[in-house]
Amino acid sequence: MNHTTPPAAPKPVEGPHLQSTRLFGRAREVTIEHAGEIYRLRLTSNNKLILIK
Repeated sequence: MNHTTPPAAPKPVEGPHLQSTRLFGRAREVTIEHAGEIYRLRLTSNNKLILIK
């Protein structure tokens, strides 16, 4: 029987770290422009994030 350990998952690449409170301030929605398109990032009443195109 072969008891080999499966390979470890690769670590995700880390980019800039933003706190949502700094991003949203007192707002519940922010707009993000990406590749000429406007997206809305919304904070729900359940404290979840939704990205809308």
